[in-house]
Amino acid sequence: MDIHAMRHSAAHIMAEAIKKLYPEAQFAFGPETENGFYYDVKIPDGAIREEDLPKIQKTMREIIKGKHEFTKKEISREDALELFKDQKFKVMALEGLLKDEKTVSIYTQNSFTDLCRGPHIENTGHVGAVELSRIAGSYWLGDSQNEPLQRIYGLCFETREELKEYKRLLEEARRRDHRVLGKKLDLFSFHDEGAGFVFWHPRGLSLYNLLVDFIREENIRRGGQEIKTPMVLSVDLWHKSGHYENFRDSMYFTSAEEREFAVRPMNCPGSILVYKEHLHSFRDLPLRLMEMGHVHRFELSGVLHGLFRARAFTQDDGHIYCTPEQMEGEIVSFVESIFSIYSVFGFNDVEVFLATRPKDSMGSDEVWEMATDSLKNALEKNGTGYKIKEGEGAFYGPKIEFNIKDCIKRNWQLGTIQVDFSMPERFGLEYIASEGERKRPVMLHRAVLGSLERFIGIFIEHVAGAFPPWLAPVQAVIIPVTDNQNGYSELIAEKLKAEGLRVETDFSSERLNKKIRQAQLLKIPYMIIIGAKEEEAGNVSIRLRTGENINGIPREEFVAVVKAQTISKSHDLWPEKSGSGSE
Repeated sequence: MDIHAMRHSAAHIMAEAIKKLYPEAQFAFGPETENGFYYDVKIPDGAIREEDLPKIQKTMREIIKGKHEFTKKEISREDALELFKDQKFKVMALEGLLKDEKTVSIYTQNSFTDLCRGPHIENTGHVGAVELSRIAGSYWLGDSQNEPLQRIYGLCFETREELKEYKRLLEEARRRDHRVLGKKLDLFSFHDEGAGFVFWHPRGLSLYNLLVDFIREENIRRGGQEIKTPMVLSVDLWHKSGHYENFRDSMYFTSAEEREFAVRPMNCPGSILVYKEHLHSFRDLPLRLMEMGHVHRFELSGVLHGLFRARAFTQDDGHIYCTPEQMEGEIVSFVESIFSIYSVFGFNDVEVFLATRPKDSMGSDEVWEMATDSLKNALEKNGTGYKIKEGEGAFYGPKIEFNIKDCIKRNWQLGTIQVDFSMPERFGLEYIASEGERKRPVMLHRAVLGSLERFIGIFIEHVAGAFPPWLAPVQAVIIPVTDNQNGYSELIAEKLKAEGLRVETDFSSERLNKKIRQAQLLKIPYMIIIGAKEEEAGNVSIRLRTGENINGIPREEFVAVVKAQTISKSHDLWPEKSGSGSE
């Protein structure tokens, strides 16, 4: 059974049910989604409410039980205009999106006919488990200047068990919501005064900086050199790069001294200007310039979503300038590094896609074919399986995308590497080849994590806020049993900080159990409990956030364990202990 056709068919069944209950309903479009379907509708002089969903769902079940066949028919566009004359959005589609079509297809099931390309399943009885989930606002053709509509969402799976499992994962995703955990763990906040911009708190910034340090070390280890370029650059540069033409609706602009400037939405033009500062020899290549580049992109307020969709974020960006002969080797090396780095965070399920030329693109067919072939060859040399994403490359070149799957089976697109012959041509980039003549280098755009902010949001949800010790903003909190141990606790804190550990002390007047509970809620990996016995023996007792205890050990042993975790990037809390830090 084709699950996509089933979900698309379920959208038609929902539309039929709505038509039965609301005869004056006007229908826009009803496609399948990743986990179900939706339909955009307009109820004249009224609206569908959340409490109406059960009766729509009941009517849908009656239609499904009827086992009505889906039949397709090709008719002229003129006949379609007559058929749908009472459905204004269908008429608008026929007069707009489909105005050049001589014929269109329609599908009928039971008493309901819809304008649709298909495909569909054989009959309504083949639809599996269906459940309507929510209502949201939308607009005709997704444009807020157009007429507002209601979007009715539904879930659809082949079996009731699959639907139940998906709902369980959905509930788990709510429990792990990074926006909620970010507030609980005091990592970051958002404010109306800067909608879409992240306000990092001390603990959150510590996490952010630890991630930057890790990626920086990985870049240097692989031959990268770090640069830093301006955030505001002349609009002329963005015209030259092609970003203004392709990206201007997402850019912020400003002016000074009668010159127009843009806040950078991308980092590559700045890197290009650094490359152009010197005339490079073939012996200088490949030149791997890396930047933790902070970019700004305007996003409509309705699509903003915590760290996942913000108006400013930092990319672990890199631009590799190489000869055509070096290109494939650089791509192979990058692909190898991706899998290694993702595994550090526990992301071992990686899916790879090759995104090909989009409709709006720069460059000749020959250049695009050469770039696409180089990516294919690199993946095949690496033994990496991949799928094709037709027409989803960048406007200047094809790319490889790396998707990871988190612990609740959600897919996230992270890293990319893109081949670019167009930008070097536009900016006149050159190098001196071995024979002495000037040649054009190839430019590779690459990122491992993509947006650091978005990656932090993904990782928060992956580990439910329980960071591995090497990445935890606070690795340990020292909790004295009574005030009598405050002095020894302070001494231990100073010694641990001198060893480079991130440590806090809790000298509050709360009871011991409440202090421990508070540390567990903050998901701090270790609670160092200091009582009279520990002070007398000159050691420490450790309580893991999982509830396990390691009593009476030398301070040096604790330091050695945490340092070993930092080196190995282990997710385990303690050697030979079961706690993984991802509870």
